Amino acid sequence: MRANLVFGIFCALVTTILVHGQDQSGYISIDCGIPPYDTPEDTMTNINYVSDEAFITTGVNFKVSEEYGYPKNPVLLSTLAEVRAFPQGNRNCYTLKLSQGKDHLYLIRASFMYGNYDGKKALPEFDLYVNVNFWSTVKFKNASDQVTKEILSFAESDTIYVCLVNKGKGTPFISGLELRPVNSSIYGTEFGRNVSLVLYRRWDIGYLNGTGRYQDDRFDRIWSPYSSNISWNSIITSGYIDVFQNGYCPPDEVIKTAAAPENVDDPLELFWTSDDPNVRFYAYLYFAELETLEKNETRKIKILWNGSPVSETSFEPSSKYSTTFSNPRAFTGKDHWISIQKTVDSTLPPILNAIEIFTAQSLDEFSTTIEDIHAIESIKATYKVNKVWSGDPCSPRLFPWEGVGCSDNNNNHQIKSLNLSSSGLLGPIVFAFRNLSLLESLDLSNNDLQQNVPEFLADLKHLKVLNLKGNNLTGFIPKSLMKKLKAGLLTLSADEQNLCNSCQDKKKKKSMVVPIAVAASVIVLVVVLVIIWIILRQRKKGAYSGPLLPSGKRRFTYNEVSSITNNFNKVIGKGGFGIVYLGSLEDGTKIAVKMINDSSLAKPKGTSSSSSSRASNQFQVEAELLLTVHHRNLASFVGYCDDDRSMALIYEYMANGNLQAYLSSENAEDLSWEKRLHIAIDSAQGLEYLHDGCRPAIVHRDVKTANILINDNLEAKIADFGLSKVFPEDDLSHVVTTVMGTPGYVDPEYYRTFVLNEKSDVYSFGVVLLELITGQRAIIKTEEGDNISVIHYVWPFFEARELDGVVDPLLRGDFSQDSAWKFVDVAMSCVRDKGSNRPTMNQIVAELKQCLAAELDREPQSQ
Repeated sequence: MRANLVFGIFCALVTTILVHGQDQSGYISIDCGIPPYDTPEDTMTNINYVSDEAFITTGVNFKVSEEYGYPKNPVLLSTLAEVRAFPQGNRNCYTLKLSQGKDHLYLIRASFMYGNYDGKKALPEFDLYVNVNFWSTVKFKNASDQVTKEILSFAESDTIYVCLVNKGKGTPFISGLELRPVNSSIYGTEFGRNVSLVLYRRWDIGYLNGTGRYQDDRFDRIWSPYSSNISWNSIITSGYIDVFQNGYCPPDEVIKTAAAPENVDDPLELFWTSDDPNVRFYAYLYFAELETLEKNETRKIKILWNGSPVSETSFEPSSKYSTTFSNPRAFTGKDHWISIQKTVDSTLPPILNAIEIFTAQSLDEFSTTIEDIHAIESIKATYKVNKVWSGDPCSPRLFPWEGVGCSDNNNNHQIKSLNLSSSGLLGPIVFAFRNLSLLESLDLSNNDLQQNVPEFLADLKHLKVLNLKGNNLTGFIPKSLMKKLKAGLLTLSADEQNLCNSCQDKKKKKSMVVPIAVAASVIVLVVVLVIIWIILRQRKKGAYSGPLLPSGKRRFTYNEVSSITNNFNKVIGKGGFGIVYLGSLEDGTKIAVKMINDSSLAKPKGTSSSSSSRASNQFQVEAELLLTVHHRNLASFVGYCDDDRSMALIYEYMANGNLQAYLSSENAEDLSWEKRLHIAIDSAQGLEYLHDGCRPAIVHRDVKTANILINDNLEAKIADFGLSKVFPEDDLSHVVTTVMGTPGYVDPEYYRTFVLNEKSDVYSFGVVLLELITGQRAIIKTEEGDNISVIHYVWPFFEARELDGVVDPLLRGDFSQDSAWKFVDVAMSCVRDKGSNRPTMNQIVAELKQCLAAELDREPQSQ
């Protein structure tokens, strides 16, 4: 046994509040089954309760029968008068959003009273889970039995799920659900976060006539009297006992009473029996000296478990502050006997103020991969799936979501089959299905799915069975899927018109073959002659001889470029391979002209032929991409110049320059949190289009604040596609020979492996998000002169959940805490070391929109 003397800074901070009543910050207090407009208050604790309507979407509300409720039972706790029952589904989960966020310790308490609410007089039995791990089984002795379950658990995310699981022994129900933040430095955190502590008993040993629940208990624990057949003396004091040196913060009514044996030489002994000898018990014993000792008096205590000393040393309780002791090794076995004895040289008997006993619950169940969770949640939200889908899709293993089949993969569950047949799905087949990377079977039959069958379904490399029958899909099955079908890799079920659209007009097509062939030959001949004429003309002039660009946009001569830039009068930016000038078209439209250095041109001093050659290649890449991609959050392409004197790309003019410069300028003073969120969403949508809206996908490879342009309406657009990489249609990643990008933004996994994919852009975008919220650069120069990444700058504040250290001081606290924390969490998820653990741009856009919604919902800051 060893002392756990934790300084009670956490408790001391709330002392002033507790003098005037219960500090309920971070509390979630749910009275299950009441109407949404009810907000009852517990008169004993002054705790305000709310309906559970905002925490769960399933279940039916009931009142307990009259014989167990009001007015026949006037002392019944208000939270027990109504219940929410779950006759549908094997697993129903409450979603608790944590205001203090993840990586904190929380006490969760669930209360139940059957009260014959359903009139069946049949006592149910069901299981409780926290997230994916078993918590406890709920049983009842009789209809009036009040059952309370309590657990201490670390939160691994900003959301905790409390799930009721039907075992086939009656309908699960719940009366009340409470969550309380707890000081994270106590309750055996040395055991690690792979264990939760389930309350077995919490006894107030010196209990006299208290209520068992006290307003000055910061953690809102419920203390029960210990009933002993042996007569003990009660000791009480009205003096001050400091509980703030002890992080466990016991309430005054508990710590200011104690018990001692009547005979000075007798021990204080507590007994309990376990049904399972393998259960691990941990005890937390509270001590404080309540009597004024004379000079010749001493009280020294030793503690034994089942006759063996738990610690080699004895101790003396302090009269100034409370102390809590816990066993470093678990108590195991069937019979348990804790004996608190006086030492040989002690003149006074032992005392004990209180004790808490917990069982250790190992957290050994796997959760579903975050990518699959995001994907299935997106599918659920898009189609408003009317199924009992809550909590983790695959865990616990015996009770996955309806229609969902799962498998294990690298210590995680992944979704391998999805049956949404006859589920009322309406609209196109959304891209989220592609993110279920291990999917083997997909049944979307008998819905109202519309538009074309998407090609991205062929990207599901493990897909073996696909059923699309009974929908309103148009067009025919894509060639990529038909290729898998013909190779015997896919079993495909689809309506006849989707399978045969390509041959419906066979006769008509046959009759048109000859004239079409002739026309095509003529067109090809004309195009070839024109190309030959252009090449000869360009060669004659000694002009640039690279691949010709398409002519879908306006092509400018060097003289025209010189004219529209007023002879290159105003420089508005500089890039790695050229200078950007301000220009104006004939109609007055302002444009930006990016001049490219080329190896065939006169090279400026210090420009190598290799760098100029790269400029030529990047000019081709960027120009060709800009001619094919179109999105409101990509910089609009006006035209190009590639004559004998120069190469140039011409864009729409963005009045506020790039985001990097804007964040460093005086304009940043007026850049509110809402405006920053809009910029983040705009940028994310541009990248989402490149990754998901383009076929094949495009990886930008140089995402940074300097390549995000801002117009006069503070709308953001992605620019500079010179390093972009187009993926092969049959591959989701690409091995490159050279790592390209900007220091501070380059994905470390891409840097190590030379394997490029969309998640490399996600990493860079995470850095952009951190710049947006901190106002710092990607690489920060410290006072010591060192350079550190903005990621490393944010990390200690992120771990400590100290938002003030992260957010740009220019915002002056004028933002939603929930919005900002979610934003930081999204950014930090983007910069995880492994690309597979990062979200997709589709998921990022959805998360950022939630950040914006939280910011728009808050009350404006008072002036």
